[in-house]
Amino acid sequence: MEKTINVQGMTCGHCEMSVEGALKELDGVSSAQVDLEAGSVDVTFDESKVNVDAMKEAIEDQGYDVEA
Repeated sequence: MEKTINVQGMTCGHCEMSVEGALKELDGVSSAQVDLEAGSVDVTFDESKVNVDAMKEAIEDQGYDVEA
């Protein structure tokens, strides 16, 4: 399944790597692609292993705000 999550506060390559890295550490996430200009991240994941709340929490743990 694919989902786009809107994230506030990402401004640079380091932000991009932090968010992508945090998401890819979650079991069930196969890919995460940040779009800095759009302020979003496209995530491909297995619904049976991980949910959107877990992904939002992983992003927030990196210090970014997730838009509902």
